[in-house]
Amino acid sequence: MHSNTASPTATRPFTLRRATDGDLDGVLALLAETAGWLNGRGVRQWPAGGFPAGRITPLIGEGVLYLLDGAEGESGLIATLALDGHADPEFWNRGDDPGSALYVHKLAVARDHAGTGLGEALLDWAGLRALAMGKRWLRLDCSKDNLRLQDYYRGQRFAHLRTVDLPHRASGALFQRPGGLRARASGLALPFSDRRGAPVPEHV
Repeated sequence: MHSNTASPTATRPFTLRRATDGDLDGVLALLAETAGWLNGRGVRQWPAGGFPAGRITPLIGEGVLYLLDGAEGESGLIATLALDGHADPEFWNRGDDPGSALYVHKLAVARDHAGTGLGEALLDWAGLRALAMGKRWLRLDCSKDNLRLQDYYRGQRFAHLRTVDLPHRASGALFQRPGGLRARASGLALPFSDRRGAPVPEHV
């Protein structure tokens, strides 16, 4: 199977692993940091203060929240990504064949690591995981008003399907791309470890 890849600008070693209960505070802090940054720029996709623990603990319990740790001696979490088969019923309908995809949620990269290719690496890893699980698509929804963010996903080879405009939802721009890697992916591997620290194959 093809290795995980990302931007060559990110050269330090990172480890991707499933979150555990002990990671909750760090995850909440990173998501709050990202939410504050987004809201400071007028993007209302996430609550300004971040997410309550009750929104995150189920993801940890289900084993679908993944964390990126930095190099040895580097404190704090570098990035988060939730990846599961949950298709938001307010956005994805029967005609989309919801079971044909994996869905990206809670993608966040610490601000001091922004622009290093880690977001791209995580999306490539998620695409490989979708392919290995026999899913045709990798999907996500994002802010319906943030054109810059939408352009970022287009740059990652996601296609905009449609925008669902619900008054009580800031999100609603729906994107998907085929499972696997981007057409021009290159560079950074993301070793994946399970909760015990042992290597886990991409397809598990």
